[in-house]
Amino acid sequence: MKITHIRTQILQAPLKTPFITALRKVEMLEDLVVIIECDNGYIGYGEGASTPVITGETLGSMKACIAYIKPYLIGKEIEDFETILDLVHSVILHNTTAKSALEIALYDLLAKSKKLPLFRLLGGTKTVFSTDITISLNPIETMILHAQKAVALGYDTLKIKIGEAPHKDIDRVTAIHQALGKDITLRLDANQGWTAQESVTLLHTLEKQDIIAQFIEQPVKAQDIAGLQYIKERVQTPLLADESIFSLDDARHLLELEAIDYVNIKLAKTAGISQALALADLAQDFGVKCMIGCMLEGPISLSAGVHLASAKAHSISMIDLDAVSLLASHPIDTQIDFNESKITLSEAYGLGVAWEREEDIS
Repeated sequence: MKITHIRTQILQAPLKTPFITALRKVEMLEDLVVIIECDNGYIGYGEGASTPVITGETLGSMKACIAYIKPYLIGKEIEDFETILDLVHSVILHNTTAKSALEIALYDLLAKSKKLPLFRLLGGTKTVFSTDITISLNPIETMILHAQKAVALGYDTLKIKIGEAPHKDIDRVTAIHQALGKDITLRLDANQGWTAQESVTLLHTLEKQDIIAQFIEQPVKAQDIAGLQYIKERVQTPLLADESIFSLDDARHLLELEAIDYVNIKLAKTAGISQALALADLAQDFGVKCMIGCMLEGPISLSAGVHLASAKAHSISMIDLDAVSLLASHPIDTQIDFNESKITLSEAYGLGVAWEREEDIS
C-alpha cells in the first residue's frame, strides 16, 4: 500500500457564535485538510487548525510544511509506518499542527489497511464519551445565557473562558455559578491571561465562596513554570497545563517539579497521535490524569481526538472535544456521532470520516 499523492484543501465552516478567549476572537473556522492517496485507492484524511498565537502556525506556513515533507513520503509503503513517522518529524523541526494533520491522515490509512477503526488498532474499547462545551469570553449576561442554553442541550460540564481581568473574571464565574447551581461542573480557562499572584487572589476569592472548579487551565504565560508552581502550592483548585506543554520533555519537566495537577493533550501541540499516545503514558507513569482537548477544529481532527481518548482511556479522564458543536455547519461526512455532549465512535475503518467536496480539491 504505497503513498502516491499528498494534497491539501482549506476547510471553512461558520460558527454559531464568535469564539472569544483572552488570546483571540474567531468568527469562521478555517483549517487545513490533508489528503493522502495510496495506489490501492485508499485515502487518508487529516486536519490542522491555524492558531498562530499558540502554535505559531498559519495556513500558509502549514501548507508550506506539508509541501516540504511531501517528497520524502511519496512512494513509501504505509506498512513501513515507523519510518514514515520518523521522516515527518525529522526532516523539518517544529510545525506541530502541520505534522499533526499529516499524522492523522497516516493513522487513518494505517487503520484502513488493517480494516479496523483506529481506536481498535490502538487498543481502545470505549466508544461513548461526554464532552464539555466552551462558553466564550463575553459580557456576563451573554455568558450566562450561553451557559443556560448549553445546560438545556444536556451539557453538565462547561468550560468558562476568562482571563480578561481578574476582577471581571470573578464576577463572571460567580454569576454563572449562581445562575446554574451546584449540579453543573465548571472548568475555568484563563488562556495565559493572569499573573501568578492574580491567579492566587482570584482563586482564593472563588474558593471562599465554595466555588472550586474542576480545574483552572493555564492561568499564566506558557513559559512561566515558576508561576505554575506558585499557584499550585497555594490554592485548592486543581491546575491544568495547556500551552506550557508541547513536547514530552515539557510535560516531564512539569511533572517532575510537581507543578501541575493535570495535563491537557492537544494533537496540534504534540505534533500528532504518536507523541500524544506517549504523553498519555508518561502522565500515567506519574499518576496524573489527562484531558484531551482541541483547538478550534473540524470533525476530522476531533475524530482523531476521540479515537485517542478511547485508546488511552486509562489516563484520559476528561474530554474537551466540543468544536464540532460550535459549528453551524460543515462539509465533512463522519460516521462518528457528534451529538452535543455525547460523542459515539463507530466501527467504520480508520477515522470514520470523509471529505464531501473531493471534486473541489486541487
